[in-house]
This record gives sequence, C-alpha cells and structure tokens, in this order.
Amino acid sequence: MDAAIAAGLARDGLSLADYDLLVPLSAAPDGRMRAKDLAAEVCWEKSRLSKHLARMDARGLVGRKPSPEDARGVLVELTDAGRAALERAAPNHVELVRTLFIDPMTEEQARALRELADRVVPAAEDVTDITADCDESESGETEYCDDAELS
Repeated sequence: MDAAIAAGLARDGLSLADYDLLVPLSAAPDGRMRAKDLAAEVCWEKSRLSKHLARMDARGLVGRKPSPEDARGVLVELTDAGRAALERAAPNHVELVRTLFIDPMTEEQARALRELADRVVPAAEDVTDITADCDESESGETEYCDDAELS
C-alpha cells in the first residue's frame, strides 16, 4: 500500500515525505510552523527534517527563515508553489486511499475498523507524550530526545 501511495503522489510531483510535511504546514496558521513543532507533528528527527526541508526549499515548496521570537529557531513557511502542489495532489491522494483501502471494505469490516479505532486511538493518546522522556533546557523549554530537538 505504501508503494502505491508513493507512486500516486509521485505522479503529482511529490514524495510521501513532501506530502507528510505539506499537510501540517497547510493547516498551520498562515502556513507557518517552527521546525521543532513540525518535527514533533510528523515524528521526525532533526537531521531528517533538516535535510528534507532543504530539498523542498530548493524546489520552492517551502521557505525557511529565523524565528522572530527566538534567533535560534527556524520558521518553516508553506510557499504558494507548495500550497499549489498540495492542492493538486490532495484530491488524487484521497481518491487513491479510498480506492485502495476504503472501497474494498464491507460495511461489517468498516464497522469493525471503527470500533477498533475507537478503542485503540484513545489508549494510544493516553500513553503517548512526545516530551515524556525529555529534559527541560535551562530556559525551561522542552528539549526533544533522540536527536529530535530542532532550533
């Protein structure tokens, strides 16, 4: 399924990783997020995010600039080209997911999946805390573990 999803996005000029980053940026106020918040949103490590953002920046999908609140921080901004790429790819992506995953399910299977999700998702949310095993910096901000901290 992942290969089919990746191939579908590639037809629209995006990688799955591009799409994973463009979606939360498009939902963020003014299409902007601090890099460390974006990393937490998509559960990526600092080095992976930094390298991928550099590639997306070179393609004009995002822009990066110092955060006005914190000179050490980086603000990631969805560009007009990035928004257009996402708007072009999203309907095809949704249709592909529907075709591959939703449509083949019977009503009984869909109901069972909803029931399972209703049990599993809240339990996962209760035990998942990205900062649970992290330390606070001297400034009192949470520092992300496992190389996930981003300035």
